[in-house]
Amino acid sequence: MNKKAKRRLVVAGGIIVIAMLVIVAIAGAGGAASSLTIADVLSGEYEGQKVQVSGSVVADSLTSEGSRATFEIQPEEGSTDAASTPLTVSYDGALPATFGTGVVAICTGTVEDGVLSATELVTKCPSKYESAEGSLTVKGLLDQADSLTGEATKVCGYVRGDVLAVNAAEGYRFTLESQGATVNVLWDGGLDEAVTDGVALVVAGTLNADGTFTASEQPAIDEAVTE
Repeated sequence: MNKKAKRRLVVAGGIIVIAMLVIVAIAGAGGAASSLTIADVLSGEYEGQKVQVSGSVVADSLTSEGSRATFEIQPEEGSTDAASTPLTVSYDGALPATFGTGVVAICTGTVEDGVLSATELVTKCPSKYESAEGSLTVKGLLDQADSLTGEATKVCGYVRGDVLAVNAAEGYRFTLESQGATVNVLWDGGLDEAVTDGVALVVAGTLNADGTFTASEQPAIDEAVTE
């Protein structure tokens, strides 16, 4: 083999090696995220890396600016995660209706200056069913508004229209209807993913002076009623 042929072979080999390194780097950048605890992320060892972390949404931590939502998560109850400080998550996208205070959010994204900039967000929200026995219809609740405003009670009815995200501009999560009357229900926690238009719910809480109803616990699907 002459010198020119050897030189060509060396150059070709070098190009192949460089191409392989580039492919490996690209594959690594788009690879699966590392599953970490909140304490791991807060350690500062994963800056600029793609990670996945889950935690319970901290009450009153959600703020919104345009399409971007910022909130905090903390270790789930019973978790071995040793984090003492909540992790701030920034998410540019529509929050699912199941998102809310106390809900476990599974967030995937990149750590930037100690904040998780999430590109993916899913929630775990346990299903809950309850009997409507002992609860009022919406009409029955509103007919007794003078005596029931501010009092703990339960109301039942059907979801009408869209179920909104916790940060929706309307300020309420969904509208409940029964016996021809409707009430807008406020709730900052999660909702079962089965809660959609037409589903029968039982909601514990209080009627407000402005005619809205604030839920005090997760609205439950009426186990005895379907539409």
